[in-house]
Amino acid sequence: MSLTTYDPLDPSTLTDPYPVLATLRRSTPIFWHEGMRSWALTRYDDCVTVLRDHALFARDPRRTGGTVPQPSLSVQTLDPPEQSQVRSLFMNALHAQDLVAVERRAGRVMAACLDEIAGRVEFDVMTEIAAPLAVAVISDLLGVDQPDVHSFAQTSDAIMRSMDASLDPTTAEPGRIARQQLSAMVETWFAASGRPGVLSHVREHVGPLSDADLGQYVRNTARVMFQGGYSTMVAAVGNAVHTLMRYPQVLDQMRDPAVLRTGVDELVRYDGPVQGTSRIATSTTKIGDVTVRAGATVLLLFAAANHDPAQFPEPERLLLDRRQGRHLGYGWGTHACIGAVPAQMALRVLVNVLLQHPMRLRLAGEPLRRRTATMRVFESLPATSHR
Repeated sequence: MSLTTYDPLDPSTLTDPYPVLATLRRSTPIFWHEGMRSWALTRYDDCVTVLRDHALFARDPRRTGGTVPQPSLSVQTLDPPEQSQVRSLFMNALHAQDLVAVERRAGRVMAACLDEIAGRVEFDVMTEIAAPLAVAVISDLLGVDQPDVHSFAQTSDAIMRSMDASLDPTTAEPGRIARQQLSAMVETWFAASGRPGVLSHVREHVGPLSDADLGQYVRNTARVMFQGGYSTMVAAVGNAVHTLMRYPQVLDQMRDPAVLRTGVDELVRYDGPVQGTSRIATSTTKIGDVTVRAGATVLLLFAAANHDPAQFPEPERLLLDRRQGRHLGYGWGTHACIGAVPAQMALRVLVNVLLQHPMRLRLAGEPLRRRTATMRVFESLPATSHR
C-alpha cells in the first residue's frame, strides 16, 4: 500500500479506519505523511513513550519557536510545569463535585430523551440523545445555565472541524469565530455569581486572578472544558450506541456491575472519540528506527494504538471483560482530554438507562460519519425503537 493513499478524511476511512491503520502498523508503523507534514505513529508503545516525555516532545509550539494565539493557551496547550497550576485547579474542582448526584440527574435526562422518542418510526441518535445528554451533563457539572442545544451544537461543530485545519484550511476561520462566541459566553459565567459547580469552585480557589496570564489560562480552560466535555461526550455516546445496536447481546451482558466497569472502557477502546494528537520534537531523537529532527511534528494515532495486538490481544473483538492495557481513547497523562470524566459518566448513564428502559434501539438506516479526523463522531445515526 502506498503511504500517500492514507487519507483520514477519505469516506471509506471515516467509515472504518481500523483496517488501513492495521495495515500501516504492520508494514510501516512509523511513517511520514506529507499532507499532514508529520511523522505518524501507529504502535501503542511508541505513542505512550512520546506522551510520557514532556521534555522531549512538546505540546506547546512556543517551546520550539512557534506561536500560539492567546485565546488558545489553556490546560490542553500548556506543558508542565507551566500547565500544573491550572490543571490542578480544574481537576480539584472537578473531583470536589458530587459526581454521584450529577450522574443521577444525567440519568433522568437520558430517561426523558428515551421517553420522548419511544415509538417513533425513526429518529437521529445524535440530535435526540447524544447532544441533549452532553449539554445537560457538562452544564450541570460546571454549574452554568444550559445553552440552547441546537445553537451550541453548531458552535461546537465549527470548533471540532477546525481541529483538522491542517487537512482542510477552510475550517480555520469558522472555528476561530466559534471560539470567540464561546469565550464571550464564558466571560458571562465568570461575571455571574453562579450556582455550585466546577466554575464556582475555580473562582473560589484561584484568588483575584491578578496574574493576567493565569486569568487568561483559566478562562480559556473553562471554554475548553465545556467544549471538550460536550464534543467528547457526543462522540463517545454516538459511537457506543452504534456499537450496542450492532451487537445487541452486549447490553444485557453489562447488567453485571463488574462487566459494566470494564465494558464502558472497552466501548471506548473499540471505537473511541479521540483519534489522535500531536507533539513537536524539542531536539533530534529516534523513535524506533526513525530519526525525528528537532522541530518535527509527531502525530500519535490513538485509533491505531488502541487496536495494537501487542497491547490488546484480539483487538477487533469487543471483549467487555478486557483488562489488558490502558486505552488511549481520551489521550494520556497531563494532556488527556479534560472531558474524559464526564464522558465516562455519560456512558455509564447511557448503559444503565438503556438497561432499565423498556424500549430497545436498532439501526434504521445507513449512519453518516462527520468529516473530521481528530474526533471520530457521527453526523447522523438513524435509529428506531422497539420493545
